[in-house]
Amino acid sequence: MTKNHNLCRRRRIYAGCLFFLSISLTLSAQDLLVSGQITNGQLPISGANVIIKNTNTGVVSDFDGRYTITARPTDSLQISYLGYTTLIIPIHNRSTINIILQEDATALGEVRINAGYYTTTDREKTGSIARITAKEIEGQPVNNALEALQGRVPGLEVTQTTGLAGGGYTVRIRGQNSIAAGNEPLYVIDGVPYDINSLSNPSLAGLVLPGGIINPLNTIDPSAIQSIEVLKDADATAIYGSRGANGVVLITTKKGEIGKTTMSFDVSTGINSVDTMTTLLNTEQYLAMRKEAFANEGITVYPAYAYDINGTWDQNRYTNWQDKFIGNTGLNNTFKSLISGGNEMTRFVVGGSFMKETTVFPKDFNYRKTTFFSNLGHQSPNKKFKLQLTTSYGQDKNYLPTSDLIRVAKFLPPNAPQIYNDEGNLNWENSTWNNPYAALESTYKNKTGNLLANSVISYRFFEGLEFKTNLGYSHSNLVEKQANPHTMYNPAYGLTSTSSNALKNEGKRSSWIIEPQLDTSHNLGKGKLTFTMGTTFQEQNMEQLGLYASGFINNQQINNFSSAQNLKILNEANSQYRYLALYSRLNYNWQQKYIINLTGRRDGSSRFGEGNRFANFGAVGSAWIFSEENFSKHLKWLSFGKFRASYGTTGNDQIGDYQYLSNYNVSNSNYDGLIGLYPSRLYNPHFKWEKNKKIEAAIEAQLLDGRISFEVAYYHNRSDNQLIDIPMPGTTGFSGIKSNLNAIVDNKGWEMGIQSRNYETDFFHWNSSFQLTIPKTQLVSFEGLENSTYSSQLVLGRPLSIYKLYQYSGINPGTGLYEFVDYNGDGEITAKEDRQLIADVSPKLYGNLSNSIRYKNWNLDILFQFVRKNGLNEFYNTEPPGFMQNQPVGVLDHWQNTSNPGYLQAYTSGRNFNAYYAHIKFTQSDAIISDASFIRLKTLSLSYKLPLKKESATSCTLFLQGQNLWTLTSFKGGDPEQISGFLPSLKRYSLRVKIEL
Repeated sequence: MTKNHNLCRRRRIYAGCLFFLSISLTLSAQDLLVSGQITNGQLPISGANVIIKNTNTGVVSDFDGRYTITARPTDSLQISYLGYTTLIIPIHNRSTINIILQEDATALGEVRINAGYYTTTDREKTGSIARITAKEIEGQPVNNALEALQGRVPGLEVTQTTGLAGGGYTVRIRGQNSIAAGNEPLYVIDGVPYDINSLSNPSLAGLVLPGGIINPLNTIDPSAIQSIEVLKDADATAIYGSRGANGVVLITTKKGEIGKTTMSFDVSTGINSVDTMTTLLNTEQYLAMRKEAFANEGITVYPAYAYDINGTWDQNRYTNWQDKFIGNTGLNNTFKSLISGGNEMTRFVVGGSFMKETTVFPKDFNYRKTTFFSNLGHQSPNKKFKLQLTTSYGQDKNYLPTSDLIRVAKFLPPNAPQIYNDEGNLNWENSTWNNPYAALESTYKNKTGNLLANSVISYRFFEGLEFKTNLGYSHSNLVEKQANPHTMYNPAYGLTSTSSNALKNEGKRSSWIIEPQLDTSHNLGKGKLTFTMGTTFQEQNMEQLGLYASGFINNQQINNFSSAQNLKILNEANSQYRYLALYSRLNYNWQQKYIINLTGRRDGSSRFGEGNRFANFGAVGSAWIFSEENFSKHLKWLSFGKFRASYGTTGNDQIGDYQYLSNYNVSNSNYDGLIGLYPSRLYNPHFKWEKNKKIEAAIEAQLLDGRISFEVAYYHNRSDNQLIDIPMPGTTGFSGIKSNLNAIVDNKGWEMGIQSRNYETDFFHWNSSFQLTIPKTQLVSFEGLENSTYSSQLVLGRPLSIYKLYQYSGINPGTGLYEFVDYNGDGEITAKEDRQLIADVSPKLYGNLSNSIRYKNWNLDILFQFVRKNGLNEFYNTEPPGFMQNQPVGVLDHWQNTSNPGYLQAYTSGRNFNAYYAHIKFTQSDAIISDASFIRLKTLSLSYKLPLKKESATSCTLFLQGQNLWTLTSFKGGDPEQISGFLPSLKRYSLRVKIEL
């Protein structure tokens, strides 16, 4: 009995121990707190869902991407966020788990794409829309939004006109559609159309900033941009009507995020330099060339003006003038800050930046930019009323010489005198040369201010019906001055400040826009019907005033025009542009497989006569998501597949204001004390819209669970009813009349892109991307081309960007002079009959290859840009070898005797007229065209996120970034991408620190 009692007692004690042990283990498992931070490798992700797998228990990451959750050691966490691949991570008894989410290429239906008047997704879009995100912009040490787009979007050509900060860009979306009217795309910033036409006067800025173009987008801070969408085909652009004829660039600035208030500080410093210079003759080679030139003309006693070889100048001196004038190192210092936060009802973001960049020129020429932007979003508790307010203001100041110094650097003789004499003053070498440093006394300054304000007010009456109004205002102003003091001339001339002069140009442009819009959506059958209808009211006013002043008391007063003895008005202009439109969109998505998108717009423009002010434009787009069909669902290798196609028409009114009217200009002279008027343009009431028809077909697909995705598109655009000047007989008093011509320009091509997720682990990610564009432009028809002023520029069946040239056939071994093909066989080489060879300098293909590699806290992004094309080489726009200016080393391959003909003709000092005349033809022949294809390391960005304390809310990331770092090319004329005569794109290195609190 006792024995059994003891046994029972031991069993109860054992059972109790097991019970308490199990309770203890259970409690310990439940009490395990797991915390960490969720990022995309660089930035925290706010709002990510963290759920214990197979349960309903979960939390959401805060604004810093941090989370805390209670779980068992044996549980797994499931982490998800829109646009990123969902991860499942076993806890394995860890209390700290930091998570890096990878962007999900398969999440096509998640990420919203801005299409202007509506939003869509990659999955459901029926048009061609390319997107660049803040992450891609942040990885580049660039000064403006257009520079951030270079080489990154298929079908988009972005070319800098100068490497100087504050300069302009040439932008073409799928080629040039118009012969003479505008070819620039429409820019829309936060819903406000933005006119990027420069307010500058080419007379002031044209020699240093090509064409006097100052890009107003300079005053928008790239770090303030959330995304840039590029709309290309008719389906995407027709809703913008005539304004979208050449494509649309939509810029969306950053908005506040839900979470506690955070701050970030971004500081960078960098250096800039010219990457590629032309190899020029040294002193020994140069003097040998000069002496041979005189010898060829039988001159043994050098002229008194030949200071370089007659003993006046030191013949042992050598100066690399490229190093002197464009070989300096420019510095860039940038500071940016941002404050963001908010809750479910109200969100805000406020940011600003300051930048200063010096040039590669001598002296303290520089560019300064200050920007500010803010965004406030609010919604009512029931989420029916929404308000979005966006404001940005930017101001930049540019201080430059009045002309680009690259030509001086290339052509100044290498044995020219020293810049300064022994006393440290400018050296004029007994008036034997014009000291080029004296020209730096002549300066150009501009100051630009740009204000953008936008509000979107919306009210949702009930599910599926919403009314909203977009209200926008923009104001731009420019003041530019050119100062030419008498000190820029040789003191031997005896000039005083009464010979000093200055020019001033002031321009203002303001615009407002009102766009009420109604959006409705309904379920219809097995699909969803969405309808949008709205109107646009826009007005733009511009004022411009140009002044010339001379005769100042002293040079300190040169910017005070009231102190000038002489004051003259160069130009004064006021113009107004009004625009009215009605637009609509009808979209039907049936079973998430078949999508049709109809858009239409009726435009009215004040740039045409009363009978032609209105025109209708529209497009139809369709998509078939074939991966949703039963026959493809069993294909495990196919994640997503879609065919899409579009067709539509857009218009073009980029011709300036009042072009159809009879215009008169004020005469600069007077008669009997009266100012006269003279006619400048003839009246044409039949002037009307240029039209552009666009068609596109494309396939998009993702393979192997989204690890590989690709898109291939074919486009064909045809522009007719061209807006150009029709030549008229001189007896009419006018050279031409603005009118529509029955001419057709054809643009077509292929665009391809492929992305791959090559390798992925918890700590290592490697993604790649490849893009290729193969464009082709040609002039299909042009009525009366042969008898028009365009006959020397255009040829049927050829692109618009051509040169009609002589065909170089070699050197005459007897005379040592150039020879050219005589096309008509009349024994003479004439421009009209023998300039028949066609050279095209437009790209044959272009694209990029990029790689993104992430390892723990390290991130490396590399992008290579490539272009295949021809370009103007080092012999373009040069004087004959033998003249008193330096030359490229290529001139050493020249005619010396009958047995050694060489590639270039015999040297001449200018005395041999036949040689000079032959050289002029040479610079108008195919000899100035060379292969300008190149591969360029466009962008490199290496970043490291410092491993700070886990409980700290502060993050710090270090960046080492570069732009235009290396170029592989056989081109010998300098930068293969840049136009001749201006500073090329600069090589940039930047060290950057970003701190987030």
